[in-house]
Amino acid sequence: MPEDAPASKRDATAGYGAEIVTYDRYTGDRAAIAEALAAERGLTVIPPYEHPHVIAGQGTAALELLEEVGELGALITPVGGGGLVAGSATVAKGLYPGIRVIGVEPEAGDDTKRSLEAGRRISIPVPHTIADGQALPTPGELTFSMNRRLLDGIALVGDDEIRAAMRFAFERLKIVIEPSGATPLAALLSGRVERLPRRVGVIISGGNIDADRFARLCAGGD
Repeated sequence: MPEDAPASKRDATAGYGAEIVTYDRYTGDRAAIAEALAAERGLTVIPPYEHPHVIAGQGTAALELLEEVGELGALITPVGGGGLVAGSATVAKGLYPGIRVIGVEPEAGDDTKRSLEAGRRISIPVPHTIADGQALPTPGELTFSMNRRLLDGIALVGDDEIRAAMRFAFERLKIVIEPSGATPLAALLSGRVERLPRRVGVIISGGNIDADRFARLCAGGD
């Protein structure tokens, strides 16, 4: 887990009995550390997004949504490594082939958007953004191969738009969401997605944020 991960996330993970190994997200190699630990201790690595079973599991978010509300014209979901949006798009387009699926990244972390435009995976420096869950340098190999076929576009949102979405969710929806989970709502509220149909679904994922940081961000700070 990154050294700067929210304390609430670390505490909750430890509370479930996990041993937490931290690393520097800007200089460390998470995958290499995990593989080394697995080899040393005889463990199995469960990747956060780069595996068909993980992607299928993440896609159940869209499945539950569509089972509850029926057909939608568009689905907006956050993009980090690309697993959630790949799984969601697979489900959504399998049920409703005409649905538009839009991924959302922070402006500073637009690796998937750049990769889709280039037709190949692009690497960027690890981004500095309040959406730390989306601070990745490149999309996954498997997820990119899926998303280049499935996605109808990528929208980008700035940190101020993310803060505004977090405030809106707290004040109007009565839910607390972390910055990465707020990016799809930010794209919707700020008009970053054009030509939206009448019925739109938004996947809001993640509430891993400390109370103090949540208050600072909603007040316009970092």
